[in-house]
Amino acid sequence: MISSSTRIEWQTATVKEIVPRTPRVTSFVLTPSRPFTPKAGQHVDVRLTAPDGYQAQRGYSISSAPESAPDIELAIERLEEGEVSPFFHQVVQPGDEIELRGPLGGHFVWAAEEGGPILLIAGGSGVAPLMAMARHRAASGSTVPMAMLFSCRTWDEVIFRDELLAMHRKRDGFELILTLTRDVEKRNGLHGRRIDSAMVTEATERLPTPPVLTFVCGSNAFVSAASESSVAAGVPAGSIRTERYGG
Repeated sequence: MISSSTRIEWQTATVKEIVPRTPRVTSFVLTPSRPFTPKAGQHVDVRLTAPDGYQAQRGYSISSAPESAPDIELAIERLEEGEVSPFFHQVVQPGDEIELRGPLGGHFVWAAEEGGPILLIAGGSGVAPLMAMARHRAASGSTVPMAMLFSCRTWDEVIFRDELLAMHRKRDGFELILTLTRDVEKRNGLHGRRIDSAMVTEATERLPTPPVLTFVCGSNAFVSAASESSVAAGVPAGSIRTERYGG
């Protein structure tokens, strides 16, 4: 395993598997040449180098549990104007080598031994690091109460949908609340609006006691709105940890 003194150095990783998740999001399972065990919630930087030497770099959260090491999973959303995501979606194949460095980040992380209850609030592809936490809980056999409030545009865009629904159906202390902001078709048990304080209150009421930590991840606008809704719902501001995607 990589020592803490070398974790930020660049290394190669081999693409082991490619798994479509939604029409716009695909998971890439990578095996680093120098294995490491990330904490749930950490990310890696990915770097691409063109033949003329031009380089493009992008950070992606690890969506796999620490227990999946040495493999790591990156759920990458295709952004038409992006420099890195179109390459992954159009060019990368199993067996290819990718440059990355990590794991990175120490604030937006959670380990089962820290306890809970834990509240997770995700917007779109912001579910990636929160999925690592949910998977870590399951893989470690933890019974820490955890609730995930997940906002997506449509039913088909719910990343990791079947896996999350299966976690919810186990009734072992993991609760899932889904809300769809653009889905015309209404489904039982789903909300049809943007996240608000009433929805956060519902999520906290699914937990036996108030959450000791709340993790919020998504776009800048989403994180701001979800954090404000959490505070309005009575979640202490000091217990909220955020991670923002995009500009």
